[in-house]
Amino acid sequence: MWMLTVSCMAVALVVSAMAALNTALGDIARDTGATQAQLTWIVDGYTLTLACLLLPAGALGDRYGRRRMLVLGLLLFGAASTMPILVDSPEWLIATRGAAGVGAALVMPATLALITAEFDPHTRSRAVGIWAGVAGSGAVAGLLTSGLLLELWSWHSIFFALALVSVVVTVLACTLRPSSAPTADPFDVPGAVLIAAAVALFVFGVIEGPARGWSHPLVLIGLVAGLAAAGAFAVVESRRSHPLLDVRLFRGRAFAVGSVSLLLQFLATFGLFFLIVQYLQLVLDYSPLQSAVALAPIAAPVLVLSVLSPWLLRLVGLRVLTAAGLTVLSASLFLLTRLGIDSDYIDVAVPLVIAAIGIGLCTAPATSAIVSNTPEDKQGVASAVNDAAREIGAAIGVALAGSVLAVGYSRSIEPTAAMAPPEAQQAIGDSLASSLAVAEMTGPQGARLETLAREAFVSGMHEASIALGVVLNFAAALTAAWAPSRKAQRILV
Repeated sequence: MWMLTVSCMAVALVVSAMAALNTALGDIARDTGATQAQLTWIVDGYTLTLACLLLPAGALGDRYGRRRMLVLGLLLFGAASTMPILVDSPEWLIATRGAAGVGAALVMPATLALITAEFDPHTRSRAVGIWAGVAGSGAVAGLLTSGLLLELWSWHSIFFALALVSVVVTVLACTLRPSSAPTADPFDVPGAVLIAAAVALFVFGVIEGPARGWSHPLVLIGLVAGLAAAGAFAVVESRRSHPLLDVRLFRGRAFAVGSVSLLLQFLATFGLFFLIVQYLQLVLDYSPLQSAVALAPIAAPVLVLSVLSPWLLRLVGLRVLTAAGLTVLSASLFLLTRLGIDSDYIDVAVPLVIAAIGIGLCTAPATSAIVSNTPEDKQGVASAVNDAAREIGAAIGVALAGSVLAVGYSRSIEPTAAMAPPEAQQAIGDSLASSLAVAEMTGPQGARLETLAREAFVSGMHEASIALGVVLNFAAALTAAWAPSRKAQRILV
């Protein structure tokens, strides 16, 4: 139980760090002069380095010790989180967030691998369910904590809190028993380089797509080169005697469905977060803390259903849980189309609670499907596959939601922008936040511009929600046909 507690604390820390800065971007921009592109990379630099290093980090944990990698990762994460307190230029913030992502990449697979090695097959699924519930609700914890800190202090306090908690968790992690693979295979350097390049290039293209346009040469090069590197990784790994990731694992339907399901779950979840946080703050005029509190209802259903996942798996199986969870999650996205500029919190809370139920139904079973269908000596890599699916899905979800939102907003606001003074047209067409800033300087006519801009944003949000919902509906149908039946599945519960 102590192993589970410390591991959950560590994964909650690194997951909350993904969302914590979203509430502080305005303050960071004002204090440091960061451009919009720099703000994007202050957030995404962490995600990019985390995603591209997960598989190599998991393999290092298997070979050199999972506790050792956990402690090393926490030390690096804490040190990187301390530096912005001392030096806070935009370039330095981007660099330190990238370094924190390296530390997080060492931490995340180590936490799950420690749990799977500690618990026997009959109790493992419950422990994995608790871990998945904590990981799934960690982003909300990050938003809540950062929102509260910003009410009291400056944005520097977020980094101070991350550094302080990392020190505490590092001390606790040193009390855990060592854990490593029974046999130490040689570290697969070619595989590590190829998978890191594949994920880094593809995620870079996904992140830059909404800002530069999906037809921009740099975006296309990133996406195509990333897919090419992934193909090369698959070919190389299939021919190595000690591969970083045995790609034959994906022939197992439970392992493959778990991986794809997690990617799509986090695609939808982070796309929903991206939309709803902006809606709360820019349309309903919530403060950062109010918007974080508004998202709190997500946490409880995710945690409860994740803990119940072993019983649910025995009762109905992976196929039903995954398809049902994705369907419920898609329903929450379609319900976002009922929100308008005059909606109240109950209108927001209903789709959020439904989304939480969908996430709770399918997240822990997907993680169990991955770790329970992987050899014991490769649990670090299995954990990394689990985490990489989450991170890549999150990056794609934010990019997809952002792109559809931007197109829908621009199309709806275009007639209004065309009637504005030339010097204001670009700002009005860029985003709702820019339009609201113009409206504040316009005088009595600004109220009309605010209303039209908010309506344009809501229209774009509806289109983005429908796009995400359609993707989830397709995924639900795919997993219903692809996932193994309850009798055929190999998950140990």
